[in-house]
Amino acid sequence: MPDALLSLQALNAHYGDFQALYGVNLKVEPGEVVAVIGANGAGKTTMLRSIAGLLRNAPEAIRWKGQAIGALRADQVAALGIALVPEGRLLFPSLSVEENLIIGGQLGRKGPWSLPRVYELFPILKERRHQQSTSLSGGQQQMVAIGRALMANPELVLMDEISLGLAPVIIRQIYEALPGIVGEGLTAMIVEQDIAKALSVSQRVYCLQEGRVSLEGQSQSVPREEITRAYFGV
Repeated sequence: MPDALLSLQALNAHYGDFQALYGVNLKVEPGEVVAVIGANGAGKTTMLRSIAGLLRNAPEAIRWKGQAIGALRADQVAALGIALVPEGRLLFPSLSVEENLIIGGQLGRKGPWSLPRVYELFPILKERRHQQSTSLSGGQQQMVAIGRALMANPELVLMDEISLGLAPVIIRQIYEALPGIVGEGLTAMIVEQDIAKALSVSQRVYCLQEGRVSLEGQSQSVPREEITRAYFGV
């Protein structure tokens, strides 16, 4: 897959003696939104952690613009232009909203994202920029986590379960902001349990089941019966 922005080739991942991923193959092309769906424990978060350098892997198993990066540290991966919005947000609780955002830009990568741009995308964060980050609602904290990732001016943003535990109105607000996030050439990989939401915002979809890719296809054309079989293994 020489032209892919990101490619996974026979990616295996372990937590000690436990194997979580088995030979995963996947690619992400520049400028597209790729959805990754699957039940709890399917390996979705493990895959994103591997890409982001939080889990070490065989160097050749993960390639970025053709460069083998599977064994790089998380800070090295971030410097290449890959940012993670982690499951559970993982904000710095002792810091304000604005301080959390500023930390996202510490690598100094050039690009369109800055504090004013993030505040334009999520106006509520500007109103509450001096508040302690963990004093915000869950949805507002998710906005901070997304904004922090954007402040790194990445080429690829990995979003892990960004709607988990949020009210439907907040989920809608966050997904309505997505076109403004990817509209300037940014590429995105979205891990999501909400199948309909994932398919509605992506061009292509992968389904993971028990650490293996069980389906790959075009989001708007893959038959729903195939998704059900791939998701539940029936």
